[in-house]
Amino acid sequence: MTGPSYPDPVDSPEDVRQPGPRRRLYLALGAAVLVVAVFVLTLVYAPTGEDGGDTTTALANQQVSSTAPPPAPGPPVAPEQQGPPEPSGIEFEGWVDEVAGWLDIPRRAMHAYAAATVALGEEQPGCKLSWVTLAGIGKTTTDHGRVGGGQLGEDGRPSSPIGTTELRDVAGTVVSVPGSAGPLQLSPAVWREWGRSAGSGEPDVQNIDDAALTAGHALCAGGRNLDNGENWLAAVSSLQDAPLFLHRVLATANVYGTVGQNESPPNPAALRAVTFAIEKIGLPYIWGGNGKEKGDPGFDCSGLTTAAYASAGITLKRTAHWQYGSVPLVPADQKPRLGDLIFYGNPSTKIHHVGIYIGNRQMIDAPTFGQAVQVHNYRKPNDSYAGAGRPAN
Repeated sequence: MTGPSYPDPVDSPEDVRQPGPRRRLYLALGAAVLVVAVFVLTLVYAPTGEDGGDTTTALANQQVSSTAPPPAPGPPVAPEQQGPPEPSGIEFEGWVDEVAGWLDIPRRAMHAYAAATVALGEEQPGCKLSWVTLAGIGKTTTDHGRVGGGQLGEDGRPSSPIGTTELRDVAGTVVSVPGSAGPLQLSPAVWREWGRSAGSGEPDVQNIDDAALTAGHALCAGGRNLDNGENWLAAVSSLQDAPLFLHRVLATANVYGTVGQNESPPNPAALRAVTFAIEKIGLPYIWGGNGKEKGDPGFDCSGLTTAAYASAGITLKRTAHWQYGSVPLVPADQKPRLGDLIFYGNPSTKIHHVGIYIGNRQMIDAPTFGQAVQVHNYRKPNDSYAGAGRPAN
């Protein structure tokens, strides 16, 4: 199903604050929100799920889809392109340190993602590769090289070589590509075809600089323009096509891009809440579910938002309707921000659904019976959108 185009101000892409003089130099790196990858990876695009509320026992025997259907790209919306900084010097180093600190990305990994973006921007400017895509892949595969408690050294290599990490799909099936290795989990086939060295030596799959540059070449293969949603999806799928992986990379890239476009750090509670929600993508919708932390295999919509903000130290009321009536509401003429709650229903009768906003007109929610926690566009024609609330001010 192709997503709609919205002329109404509330549905238009988020306003981007005018950058200061220093920020303009690297807006293409820092503000590259993944507006082109607005797509839905399930059959049903209908954020109108059932809010089970607080129940003593979740319905753990519900039927949950074992596989996710093919993706349906939405309309591509190209961000304004501006010149990135040179991959050295005070401007570049300052940006790397700042944004990496905000997003808990190791500085060494952030440098590799940014440098690969600059290199591909010079070599293949039509690709429009953004650092947020590389960082989304790095986070989803190995937590930027920190899987198993390791860390990246100044030489760009992990403290211990990273073999094939376990990646599971929505149904719990292991879908890791055998032989994948390194901080970006590049498969042997990808490495054979696109392996590149960011330095003067032989390419090393364990080196974050080489891995990021190689992934960039694979993503840009065939003349892809990643400003196009279908091309972006095809590019990331060429590395790993498991729907759960695609959802998490998409969500992470959108959060990174949303944060990167601002001149001030994100609200820590909002960032923690959306990070929690990303980690729960793939769990089943369970009416009245409060998540594995409370002994349930999954969530309903308000169970997910309640748990997400609980992880950030903020207590929410348990149902969508109660949350709507108890959190500060966002004025109707303002766009949602990262971490805002997105409500559906009639405030005077019942708010029946809630999700958590991750930027770029998208949210994470537990949609309804038979579906998993996933990424959704937050608006569609004739929906019952009731507004947004902001638990973290």
